[in-house]
Amino acid sequence: MKKLLFLFLIAATISCSQKKAENNKIADKQTKEFTWEGANIYFLLTDRFNNGNLENDINFDRTKETGTLRGFKGGDIKGITNKIKEGYFTNLGINAIWMTPIVEQIHGATDEGTGVSYGFHGYWAKDWTKIDPNYGTKEDLKELVAVAHKNGIRILLDAVINHTGPVTDKDSVWPSDWVRTDPQCQYSNYENTITCTLVKNLPDIRTESNKNVELPPQLVAKWKAERRYEQELKELDEFFERTGHPRAPRFYIMKWLTDYITEFGIDGYRVDTVKHTEEFVWQEFKKECDFAFEEFKKNNAEKVLDNSNFYLVGEVYNYGISAEKAFNFGDKKVNYFDKAFNSLINFEIKWNAKQMAAKDVFSKYDSILNNGLKDYGILNYLTSHDDGQPFDKERKQPYKTATMLMLTPGTSQVYYGDESARDLTIDGAVGDATLRSFMNWNDIEQDAETQKIMTHWQKLGQFRANHMAVGAGRHHLISDENGLIFSRIRNDDKIIAGINLPKGKKVINVKSVFENGDTLHDFYSKKSSIVKQGLVTLESEFDIVLLEKK
Repeated sequence: MKKLLFLFLIAATISCSQKKAENNKIADKQTKEFTWEGANIYFLLTDRFNNGNLENDINFDRTKETGTLRGFKGGDIKGITNKIKEGYFTNLGINAIWMTPIVEQIHGATDEGTGVSYGFHGYWAKDWTKIDPNYGTKEDLKELVAVAHKNGIRILLDAVINHTGPVTDKDSVWPSDWVRTDPQCQYSNYENTITCTLVKNLPDIRTESNKNVELPPQLVAKWKAERRYEQELKELDEFFERTGHPRAPRFYIMKWLTDYITEFGIDGYRVDTVKHTEEFVWQEFKKECDFAFEEFKKNNAEKVLDNSNFYLVGEVYNYGISAEKAFNFGDKKVNYFDKAFNSLINFEIKWNAKQMAAKDVFSKYDSILNNGLKDYGILNYLTSHDDGQPFDKERKQPYKTATMLMLTPGTSQVYYGDESARDLTIDGAVGDATLRSFMNWNDIEQDAETQKIMTHWQKLGQFRANHMAVGAGRHHLISDENGLIFSRIRNDDKIIAGINLPKGKKVINVKSVFENGDTLHDFYSKKSSIVKQGLVTLESEFDIVLLEKK
């Protein structure tokens, strides 16, 4: 009996120790700092990244022959989830994934001079309340968010409020109290950038209207056929009763978009075509997003990743960090940050990276982010889905692309295939289609040079993810002789990085950050050195160092 009691006590002690260790792991995960201002976001086209379910590749008889890269190619939500499970994003140091819109797209196709086109990209909404079956199901999205959060990765969806999808033989125009179909935008002043259609056959939501409108009859018919009309109506009644908003077009869409927050627990929205809608719309949207996120956290405490606020990043086309908070329409300047966006996409950095030395880029961004944009952020990118002039369209500078993107102050946005030098010049592709080829998995698996490029992106990305100081810390120049050496400091998080250094032996002055006797680890070469007389000496075959205290 004593022996049994002794064994029971040992087992209980081991169990308690294991539970304590597991709790410590959870605590470590929760206490490791994350801030959106230093995040490393991966942007992908849901249809073009990875095909996880071959059975959902064709829906709604979308079978017409299309222009090059203008049709659905099979990528879906499950394919993204599979890559999270494989550790693909973790290996790249990604802590947030932004996906193109996943709402149900128009069923028909258009032909506006670039060949037949379907809404594979997600920006041609037909029904905001439903996930397009080409992308997957609600269950797929729930799994994606759960798996992502388990791996410390946040999920951003893409919000479109200012237009519906085009009109086709299968998709009728919405009522005139919902949309305008002319005039077409001229982009020369505030009014003719907002109160107009972006392009021909892209009906513009009347976001300025406060008039009560009925649901579009085609949406009512669709919901009734799907046997969910009564439920949708009930939820809309509850939303408008709670908020007191008029039943105006923009508020219907806000309700539908914030449902993805309360139901699935997404962490943020990238918002499309921001400058084509009145700025007060985004202030209203932020308020509804924040409410929805708090509701989700209150009802799903066990699913909350951390205490970060809901993230809103806006696409104000051609906004650049030099403008700080004011976007200039020519006749009017608009501040999209205050009471609306945490961050705006920075269209300027690709030019800065081409025209300025890295030393000057880093210094400029640090200064603006800590003065004119203090408490806000920017999202830096060098390649995107609709920018026909990326930093390196020919993919001749994949190493510099990674170095500049990962080490410039601000939030970084990796466009899918940046890390694998995916081809951006596809024969036969017209316009932005050439930027949207399917992910080049074969190159990643089989090509030695692609794998070398990937390794560079992985090292920089992981270092950035491990140290919020890289993107969100204060930048200090240490030396620009024989290469560039600088520090980044955020609270207790301190790093020193060097680029364009001599290969072989490197002697680096670290006394402004680290103390004599400290052991510093170069994350890039995986070598370590002890600080002596304020210096560390490293021998590596690389021209870059990423120093952290071991």
